[in-house]
Amino acid sequence: MRLGGRLPWHSDLRRARMLWSSPILWRRRGVFLLGAVAVGLVSIGFAYVADAAQDYYHRLLAWNPYALLLLTPATFALFAYATKRWFDGAQGSGIPQAIAARRHHDGVLARKLLAPSVTVAKIVMTTLALAAGASIGREGPTVQIGACIMFMVGSYAGIGRQPGLILAGSAAGIAGAFNAPLAGVMFAIEEMAQSYDRRLSSLVIAAVVISGVTTLLLVGNYNYFGIVEGTAKGWSLWIAVALCAVLGGIMGAVFSRLLVFLSMAPLGWLKWLRARPLLTGAMCGLIVAVLAIATGGFAGGSAYAEARALLEGGADHPWWYAPVKLATTVLSSASGIPGGLFSPSLSIGASLGANLGQFLPGVDVGAIALLGMAAYFAAVVQAPLTAFIIVLEMTDDAGMTVPLMAVTLLAAGLSRLITPEPLYHALSYGFDRKEETSDSNETSSRPESKP
Repeated sequence: MRLGGRLPWHSDLRRARMLWSSPILWRRRGVFLLGAVAVGLVSIGFAYVADAAQDYYHRLLAWNPYALLLLTPATFALFAYATKRWFDGAQGSGIPQAIAARRHHDGVLARKLLAPSVTVAKIVMTTLALAAGASIGREGPTVQIGACIMFMVGSYAGIGRQPGLILAGSAAGIAGAFNAPLAGVMFAIEEMAQSYDRRLSSLVIAAVVISGVTTLLLVGNYNYFGIVEGTAKGWSLWIAVALCAVLGGIMGAVFSRLLVFLSMAPLGWLKWLRARPLLTGAMCGLIVAVLAIATGGFAGGSAYAEARALLEGGADHPWWYAPVKLATTVLSSASGIPGGLFSPSLSIGASLGANLGQFLPGVDVGAIALLGMAAYFAAVVQAPLTAFIIVLEMTDDAGMTVPLMAVTLLAAGLSRLITPEPLYHALSYGFDRKEETSDSNETSSRPESKP
C-alpha cells in the first residue's frame, strides 16, 4: 500500500546503495583497516623488544647484580625527568591516559596524551626501563599505543567518532598484548567504556579481529603464560578460592590505594617530591635495585619468567617475595617513568597463590597460583570479567572455569569495598587536572583587551 511519496523500502535500498558505493566511506574503511593492522604490528614489535629487554636484565643479574645499584637509579632519574619535561603523558601505564582522552570529546586532551612523540617515547623508555630492572610491564603501554594509532587514523581520514576510535584502539592493544581477542573486547566494555553500546561494540570488535588476525598470521596462536594444567577438586579447591579471593582482594586494594596516594595526594611533602623528578626517580630506583638484588631479581623487571615457573609448579620462594614485588611495582609506577602494571600484577598474584598452597597440600600448586593470579589482578583493575578471560586462556582445564570466575568476582567485589574508585579511573583524573591547569595558564597569559 502506498502511503504517499516513496515506498519505505525505497529509502532502505537507497541507504544501502550509498553505504556500499560511497568512495568516502570506502576510504574511511580502508584507513580503519590499515590502522587496526598497524596496532597488531606495533604490538608484536613492542612485545619482541620488551622480551629482549627482559633477557638483558637477567643477563645483567647473572653478570653482576650490584650493577643495578648504579643503572636502575640513573635510569629512573633520567626517564622521570624526560617524561615530566618533554613527554608529559608518557608516564605510568597508559590506560588512564586513554580513559582521560576518551572522556574529553573535543579531542584537545587526546592530541596531547596520544601524540605520536609521546607514544614513541613511551615505547623506548618502557623498553629501556625493563632492561634496567623497573618493575613494569608492556601491556598497559600497548593500550595507549593502540589508542594513539586509531586516534591518528581517525583524524587523518576524517572518520569522526574519536572516543569510539580510542576505545577500539585500546581494545586492539589489549588483544595484541595478550593474544586474547575476547579479553580485548571485554576490557573495552568493562574498563574503558563501563557500559554497552551496540555501535561502539561493533567498532571495537572490528578493530580487535583485524589486529588479532595480524598477530595470528605473524606469530601464530600462543598462550601468554603457556598451557597451565593444574587441577584441583573437592572442598580444598573452594577453600583455595575463598582464601585467594580474600588475600588477593585485600592486597590488590592496598596496592591501588598506595599508588593513587603517592601519585595524586595533595600533601606538601609529596607535592615537593613530585616537583623534583630527578630526585624522586633516583630514590625510587635505588630502593627497587636493592629489593631486586635481595630477591634474586624477582622484585625487578616484569617477573614474567618467574610467574610462569610458579604456574608450572616448579618454583619455590619465600613468602615475602609477593609484598616486596608489590612495593617495587608501586615505586616504579609512582616514580613517573613509563610502564604498565599488568605483568607485575600477574606475578604478584601467582606468588600469593603459591604461598597459600603451602597450607593446602591437596591443591595443585599451579592451580592455586592461577587462582591467586586471577584474584589479585581482578582486585587491582576491578574488572573481574576481563581478568577472568585473560587468566582463563592460560589453562586448558575446563574444570577451572567456574573457580576462576568465582575468585575474580569475589576479589574485585572486596577490592571495591576498600577502594570504591577503580585504579585506572582514579589515576585518569590527574590528567583532567593538568588540562584544566594548562587552560587556565593559557587564559591568564593572554593580554587583556582594552576598550
